[in-house]
Amino acid sequence: MIERKKQQMTRDKVSRLVNWGHWFAFFNGILAMLIGARYISSVGYPETFIGWAYLLISTIGHFTFLAFICYLLFIFPVTLLLPYSKILRGFAAFIASLGLYTLLYDTIIYDDYGIHLSPFAFDLAWQDLNALLHSTSYIITPIVIVLVELTAANFLWKRIDKLQKKQWGNRVVLFVGICFVSSHLFHIWADATNMTEVTRFDDAYPVSYPATARSFMETHGIDSGTQASESRSGKSRKLSYPINPMQCTAETQQNILLISIDSLRADMVNSDTMPFLSQYRIKNQRFMKHYTGGTDFETSMFTLMYGLQGNYSDRKEFAVTGPILTQVLTEQGYQQALFSPPLTDNINTNAMFKGMQIHTSEGANGSADADINTIASAGAWQSNQKQPWFALVNLTAPKDYDTPIGFLGVQTIKPQIELKPAQKVLFNQYRQSLNFIDQQLSTLLSQVSDNTIVIITGTYGQVFTSNSSDARNDLSPGNVNVPLIIHWPDTYANKINYRTSHYGIAPTILSHVLGCTNPSTDYSAGRSLLEPNNESWVYIGDSRRFAIYQKSEITVLDRFGKYRIYDIDYSKRLDKKMSAPELIQVMREGRRLYNQ
Repeated sequence: MIERKKQQMTRDKVSRLVNWGHWFAFFNGILAMLIGARYISSVGYPETFIGWAYLLISTIGHFTFLAFICYLLFIFPVTLLLPYSKILRGFAAFIASLGLYTLLYDTIIYDDYGIHLSPFAFDLAWQDLNALLHSTSYIITPIVIVLVELTAANFLWKRIDKLQKKQWGNRVVLFVGICFVSSHLFHIWADATNMTEVTRFDDAYPVSYPATARSFMETHGIDSGTQASESRSGKSRKLSYPINPMQCTAETQQNILLISIDSLRADMVNSDTMPFLSQYRIKNQRFMKHYTGGTDFETSMFTLMYGLQGNYSDRKEFAVTGPILTQVLTEQGYQQALFSPPLTDNINTNAMFKGMQIHTSEGANGSADADINTIASAGAWQSNQKQPWFALVNLTAPKDYDTPIGFLGVQTIKPQIELKPAQKVLFNQYRQSLNFIDQQLSTLLSQVSDNTIVIITGTYGQVFTSNSSDARNDLSPGNVNVPLIIHWPDTYANKINYRTSHYGIAPTILSHVLGCTNPSTDYSAGRSLLEPNNESWVYIGDSRRFAIYQKSEITVLDRFGKYRIYDIDYSKRLDKKMSAPELIQVMREGRRLYNQ
């Protein structure tokens, strides 16, 4: 009988402790929500009622769920093993404080770098700790959290019997459960309808995996292949572009011709393959270490026109915000035009070419025929202009290894780089296409006045594969080193050996042609091409996968923090840790326009 009473008392005690633990977990869920509000200030507040409604139920469901999981993993087992209230309260307060410290630290990491805690992020932040924890509040806050946790643990323990009598527990569980399930159902609908006002919060909270329309349909045996893919358009803090108003006054107005050639490798501009361009390069300013900003048309052209890192390109604001370059050209009365084969809907509808007349050229027999029509259209247009003009001509035949029917090009040669048999075939067909483009350049430039500023570059390089996805994902030098040649009227030919990139093209035009006196940091990640810079890295890629080209190594990363380091030739993987200072600069530059 006595033994049975003892067992009953132990069960009652454990039951009381478990009930206390549930309320303690709920209280910490509320604290986690308060700390988690910092994520929203980093991502940007909703602008619609639907956005606020989703954010509210998602926040309640996510953070209370996290708090309950932490309770089950760390506190509940101790409740069964050591059912002593004083020990449990102290231990629970310690665990809860540790969890909230981690959450607080994650908000700092996310606010500064845009990623959540991981071994990669922790290593990075540890080396930048002084810059992150620059306020005494990060010393005082942990002390305050411990005091709050101890006070809450004791307060709830003294009132647990009252709470049990009022039977609020079931209502709280029901409310939190409804919020949790509703947030996932809400997200499935938003994902299916491509509602970015909801889906842009997908990565905001740590350990957040909202259900998607794709995962829901696949679970229920429905093919989701035709569904719209999840939008990656994000919205951060208010965009400051430019950071300060532009101050531009040009003394004279010069015509500008910018020629971008898809898939133009730097090492292919030689007398055997492209004799005209090779000679033209010798007579003008030639940049020997020039890098594109991306390995596809959209990302690379974004870096060229905006002068910003490619990770900005999928931000929603840039779907309606035109480049500073075209804005200033319009203000100064320039006629602007783009000559290109048809663009994809995504590129055609965004603001990258805002203010420009778009002339598209079709090719009945492929991209080479389209390029012939592009050259003819550009030549006719510029000859009829009465005002100063800016023309962007995009040629695409090398991307498709294409030449016109009956074209007689150059003889095949042995590649100087190591290639497989199938790649050798592509290599020589690629040379034929470049030789064709070389002849088209000769035709176009013969129609342009010598007083015109001419900029010729590769949109991106080329790797010898017929798989376009493999080509986009390849961040090797052959795909990112492109030629850059500038004909500047009344200047001497010059060979420039310092490193440059597409980021510097817009600042060069704005400062040296359009008379803008703003520092380039007001609107660009680049510097004028005509001024040597001391930057030790170049960012190439978008927000999903990118490379950092440094002086002696190449670091390739993805959006989840996984990285590999290669030697500067991209031929050998190095067994070493990433250089944090450069990466910290890269990540801050990628968010700088939202941190003003």
